[in-house]
Amino acid sequence: MIITKKAIARRAVLRGTGVALALPLLDAMVPALTALERTQARPAKRLGVVYVPNGVVMDHWTPASEGSEFEFTRTLKSLEPFRKHVLVLSGLFNTSNGHPSASTGFLTGMLAKHSTTDGSAVLAGVSVDQLLARELGQHTQLSSLEMGLESVDSSSTCSLGYSCAYTSTISWRTPTTPLPMENNPRVIFEQLFGDGGSTDPAARRALIGQDRSLLDSVRQKVADLSRGLGPRDQAKLTEYLDAVRDVERRIRKAEEQSAQELPIVEQPVGVPATFEEHAKLMFDLQLLAYQSDLTRVITFMMGHEYSGRTYPQIGVPDAHHPTSHHEGNRDKLEKLAKINAYHMTLFADFVARLDATADGDGSLLDHVVMMYGAGISDGNSHLHENLPVLLVGGGAGGLKGGRHLRYAPKTPLANLHVTMLDKLGMHQDRVGNSTGELEGLAGL
Repeated sequence: MIITKKAIARRAVLRGTGVALALPLLDAMVPALTALERTQARPAKRLGVVYVPNGVVMDHWTPASEGSEFEFTRTLKSLEPFRKHVLVLSGLFNTSNGHPSASTGFLTGMLAKHSTTDGSAVLAGVSVDQLLARELGQHTQLSSLEMGLESVDSSSTCSLGYSCAYTSTISWRTPTTPLPMENNPRVIFEQLFGDGGSTDPAARRALIGQDRSLLDSVRQKVADLSRGLGPRDQAKLTEYLDAVRDVERRIRKAEEQSAQELPIVEQPVGVPATFEEHAKLMFDLQLLAYQSDLTRVITFMMGHEYSGRTYPQIGVPDAHHPTSHHEGNRDKLEKLAKINAYHMTLFADFVARLDATADGDGSLLDHVVMMYGAGISDGNSHLHENLPVLLVGGGAGGLKGGRHLRYAPKTPLANLHVTMLDKLGMHQDRVGNSTGELEGLAGL
């Protein structure tokens, strides 16, 4: 660590026209007199949740052996470079009534409630991310971020008598307040770095025509700040600003394409034309949010329950949800396995970025707990038992990876939530249908 006499506030922000640019963690944010304290201080703890819909092919997910010698299966293979940070959990179950409770119960441990009226009334529970956001949100600009790859109104298929809110979010602020998953990168970008902006597409396209970056309005402030920093901090600041500019460029390109190439199709401004571009951009926004410490709690849906997205780019032109109802058909199972592995590959790319991004005396991967999984195991029979769930990251020293742990049948998934909260600094007696903490989860 480089000790510096120049001290910058951790919450320092560079402000320009319509811009509030938070800074990454720099050595200069700690005065020389407290540098030794910083080496001993606990790093910021963070939680991320990535949800995949419609279940998975469990034969290609679950390792055959338990403990530290487990093998990475077909679906998990892309995570193998990060073995020491991977913890596979088998045997957990959740409340069950098909797709509505798959997503609703994933972080709440509660059933989706059937409505006797028009299906608009909702009732679930407070999700674990929002419980944690109440605690960690006291230290950040945004208490949490809720993100997704499908628009709020794209979930056209809902269970009869159930609100579509149940299948289009995993985050619940209160038992009656589901939080929408924002799929537009521009909106997320402005939440992180702007003071707000117009949601009118015409106004945004006018800004695109100016071909300006939000960094232009803080250029002089960045230059003034950089002159007082050491070489390591200068390199870190440059890397961070380059990442912000690259994300902004990709959003602008997506907006240009949606305006010029698809003038008739109603596509949200800022959403890239391909699924992979969209996913990578949203993951990069999450990286920036963690890096600048604008939030420490993020939930992300790769798709809604009932998602009918097709994946011709990997040889699966069939809709996802019908494919998940495979009825044992080998062709459908193979296509579903391809989708599962593809989702995991995109997540693994994000994990690699977390691992490569410095954060204090470690990396972002060292200081985050990423929960990845689905609220259904076998999509064909809507099973909510033996759910596909894994944790990735060091949890700021609280998570020991490199293991596959198997729990007894009917062990509530919500027991994991209680345990995670406790190790992330927040005690909670109960979450949803939890019966206590997960026993034997040494290292978390």
